[in-house]
Amino acid sequence: MSSVSGTVMNETVTTANHSESARNSVRKLSTRSNARLKNGHGKVGARITRLSELSQIRPLRIVILGLSITSSWGNGHATTYRSLIRELAARGHQVLFLERNVEWYASNRDLPNPPYCKTALYQNITELKRRFTNDIREADCVMLGSYVQEGAMIGKWVTKLAGGITAFYDIDTPVTLSRLGNSDLDYLSKALIPRYHLYLSFSGGPMLEKIEEKFGSPMARPLYCSVDPDLYFPESSSARWDLAYMGTYSEDRQPALESLLIKPARQWREGRFVVAGPQFPGTIEWPRNVKRIAHLPPGKHRSFYNAQKFALNVTRTRMVEAGFSPSVRLFEAAACGTPIISDYWNGLSTVFAVGKELLVAKSDNETLQYLLDLPECERLQIGERARRRVLAEHTAAHRARALEGYIQQLVSKPKQLEDHS
Repeated sequence: MSSVSGTVMNETVTTANHSESARNSVRKLSTRSNARLKNGHGKVGARITRLSELSQIRPLRIVILGLSITSSWGNGHATTYRSLIRELAARGHQVLFLERNVEWYASNRDLPNPPYCKTALYQNITELKRRFTNDIREADCVMLGSYVQEGAMIGKWVTKLAGGITAFYDIDTPVTLSRLGNSDLDYLSKALIPRYHLYLSFSGGPMLEKIEEKFGSPMARPLYCSVDPDLYFPESSSARWDLAYMGTYSEDRQPALESLLIKPARQWREGRFVVAGPQFPGTIEWPRNVKRIAHLPPGKHRSFYNAQKFALNVTRTRMVEAGFSPSVRLFEAAACGTPIISDYWNGLSTVFAVGKELLVAKSDNETLQYLLDLPECERLQIGERARRRVLAEHTAAHRARALEGYIQQLVSKPKQLEDHS
């Protein structure tokens, strides 16, 4: 990967066991960077202009260690990484994505060579360190995602070695924090959280305060999922299904799916329903008017949404309890102009205006009422309002700009980190 201008920081972050050490490292890095700028020498000074005068962040070298970008099979991480990285690349940043080579993704790679970033596979931590130590050390930002195998061990290495900003990207925040309350996880330990300069969370609201105050993160910020409007948009097509759901099987989501789709299908036998997603057990008794699709690759998502009258969104229990945790399916369906019927959770109204941009159902009867009684003109208007909201607030471009802003905040205003002591 070639050198780029605008390196944010390039001093080694010292190992820390608590949040104050991470804060001190950022303050020290920023102070040294500015001193070298004034003196006109040093590796940092040779590669960046005055940080305080930057109106727009310079191109960065970013390394992301994530669950998968090459395969969307059985996970929502790939879709998130693809849209975010594609936009980062469009904004001039260079991204290296490091993915552990595991059999279940190797057998189902729908994007083996993403065109917008460099992607490399590794077999184990030994190979990771042997091949990519320099990339980690020289990157402006290193981001480690949730559910990466042996991520806690990798994170300890990254936070000790990296010369730039280190971030943990939690795509499963409520699940992570709930499990951390009992014991450390394979991909994250409680002691590791304060060592990351930045904790990026799929959940917002009170969860961010908990990450900072209970777990000691110097800086926790939301980085919700998003949608790529170049890939998801309305198409002229006849509706094949009255209500559709897409998602990997989850035991805690199944009761809501039963209530809001399966029961309505049993009651309305003329209705057309579909459930797309892997890992559903064979013991489920599907009504005859519910079509099953075992796996739907991302390339077929847009046509799937456009073939629906309504898209159903159901949320995992811990996400409901945490609130402020929108799913990517919400944004994908809305970007296609497909009206959404969703379960309810705190913070939903901050994402979409309930009743105007999205419909909430709490029972099978409410679902059927929307399917059978809502005027067609109102159905179309709900979908169009949701699409406008997504394009205004929830695209990958919005998330890329947010990430740039967080990085710039860490560099140019390190005093903000002191507020979390």
